[in-house]
Amino acid sequence: MIRVNENFLKLQASYLFSDIAKRISAYQKANPNKSIIKLGIGDVTEPLPQACRDAFHSAIDEMGTHEGFHGYGPEQGYSFLREAIADNDFQARGANISADEIFVSDGAKCDSGNFQEIFAEGIKIAVADPVYPVYVDTNVMAGRSGGSLDGRYQGFVYLESTPENGYVPAIPSEPVDLIYLCFPNNPTGATATKEQLSAWVEYAKESGALILYDAAYVAFVRDSLLPQSIYEVQGAKDVAIEFRSFSKNAGFTGTRCAYTVVPKEITAAGANGEQHSIHALWNRRHCTKFNGVSYPVQKAAEAVYSEAGEHQVKALTDFYLENAKIVKAAIEELGYSCVGGDNSPYIWINARRPSWEFFDHLLNETGVVCTPGAGFGLCGEGHIRISAFNSRENVENAMERIRLALAK
Repeated sequence: MIRVNENFLKLQASYLFSDIAKRISAYQKANPNKSIIKLGIGDVTEPLPQACRDAFHSAIDEMGTHEGFHGYGPEQGYSFLREAIADNDFQARGANISADEIFVSDGAKCDSGNFQEIFAEGIKIAVADPVYPVYVDTNVMAGRSGGSLDGRYQGFVYLESTPENGYVPAIPSEPVDLIYLCFPNNPTGATATKEQLSAWVEYAKESGALILYDAAYVAFVRDSLLPQSIYEVQGAKDVAIEFRSFSKNAGFTGTRCAYTVVPKEITAAGANGEQHSIHALWNRRHCTKFNGVSYPVQKAAEAVYSEAGEHQVKALTDFYLENAKIVKAAIEELGYSCVGGDNSPYIWINARRPSWEFFDHLLNETGVVCTPGAGFGLCGEGHIRISAFNSRENVENAMERIRLALAK
């Protein structure tokens, strides 16, 4: 008889977005003539940069000729894109990352969820709280947790991100093996300094742990003192994997292209204590389960690093950051504390009341949709997340509605 993987049955149903949808539907039925502005989603809204569109069209035209046709490409990505990534995202900032340490994929979500597959079932996992759910759920699926108790999975180490620590979690007081970090953070928008990342790298080196570092939102960092990559920290190549994406900087959420950096220095022990190359293991997994990103998409991604592409991508991220600035100014003017919004497209607001209560108040009084922080973990309770991904008109309209409602 065929049987299921019982670890999947441990997964707690995520009611966050289904509950949001139900409440929006109820509001629309009760208020058919009122418009809704959605500032809860993390999807981009602006068109692809012109340089990317031009490269995309050109590559498709190539594919229409015998000379320019491309079938299966290299699973790791075409060299033209891997070299552009290494040169511009890392070597230009003093990080010694080579093109053959870069693996192109169809999404940072996929890579950050899949990377745990190459490690033993019994390793100890550390995740922040609040947290991007993919880190947690994929490890539950892999059998690394017990059941859920009071909103947390038994067996995981939760690193609390609270107003008291500026939403940057402290190093754990107990041994862990695999650490998930995300900066600029989703959902909080908090950033980490080079000194803070250095402490994590030092901990990982001393304890034999590995850091999975999600830098999907790094294009929004404008503070020159903040690191753009964990590899700007000395020694990070020995203990850290970095995930990046073209989704938020160049609007590739519907186009799908990302990459993961796996330094050749990193090793992990087998059952007999022998050290094995993580780079080699990930390459084996990647080649077995992935057939590569399409040639036109990779040519469009390469265009991000052209002179025109760099200007257009900066203009795009500047646009969303200006939206975030408008949101943050309005929220602070109303007397609420928040983080994010300056080096991140997310604004994490201390609502001073239960998350869903504040969500309902905003929806019913203003027609504005946010995301309740409780959906991201226990430490998210009492907070909401507002996203800057929307039109300027909608953001300004939403903030005016919120001002009028909360100033009463």
